[in-house]
Amino acid sequence: MGMKTLLSAVLAKPAVERVRRNHGLEHATIHMIGARVRRGGMTGRSDHHGFTLYGDVPTEVLADACERALQHLRSGERGLAIHPYCGTNFVTAGVLASLVAVLGLLGTGRSWRARLARLPLLISLMTGALILSQPLGMAIQRNVTTSADPGDMEIVSIKRRRIGAFTFHRVDTR
Repeated sequence: MGMKTLLSAVLAKPAVERVRRNHGLEHATIHMIGARVRRGGMTGRSDHHGFTLYGDVPTEVLADACERALQHLRSGERGLAIHPYCGTNFVTAGVLASLVAVLGLLGTGRSWRARLARLPLLISLMTGALILSQPLGMAIQRNVTTSADPGDMEIVSIKRRRIGAFTFHRVDTR
């Protein structure tokens, strides 16, 4: 079984597809909130039951954003499922930068002087990796970690929680 076939088989699993759809709805919801309310510091985490959004936003604004996001995804606005600040992009950047750092230090042994002499090469390699990671992270979102097709998904409940000064909402879907 080839890598592409294996990936397709994993992504087709119902639980994985639910996570990907919820992740797409999470991103679309954040886009909708951003278009209506200028707030920083919002982040989320998706699972097969829905998603949790962390950040202080009024519940009624979030509920409206979720419903509008679902409608927009259903009408084919696939780009809403992709977000530039998704953790997928950060992981992609970290993996590529780490990989080129290790490759750039191969053959230097334990000598700190040899490693230091490679610093310009490392900076160049890591900068290139970070530049490449931006479009690659977006492609990984589009093809692996999110789905822009909500299917017959519906929003079941939205619950606001607050722990001290920390506010978050749980959005359950089915």
